[in-house]
Amino acid sequence: MCLSVPSKVVEIHDDMSVTVDTLGVRRRVSCHLMAESLSVGDFVLIHIGFVMNKIDEKDAQQSLELYQEIVTKMQLETE
Repeated sequence: MCLSVPSKVVEIHDDMSVTVDTLGVRRRVSCHLMAESLSVGDFVLIHIGFVMNKIDEKDAQQSLELYQEIVTKMQLETE
């Protein structure tokens, strides 16, 4: 099973790649599998270093809130 966390595009590069922010971690990923163009501020899902699709900002925010809730509960369980 693959779990994809929504990532926000923060920089676009000339080589068909973008820099994304995923829960505070920035990394550069490829857009070679994307037919649709991306803009700074778009939310995307990534799989093994490739942007797979763009998602709606509202859906991305809802997912990010759920992920944060899971992380918080996991941290509380280890205390």
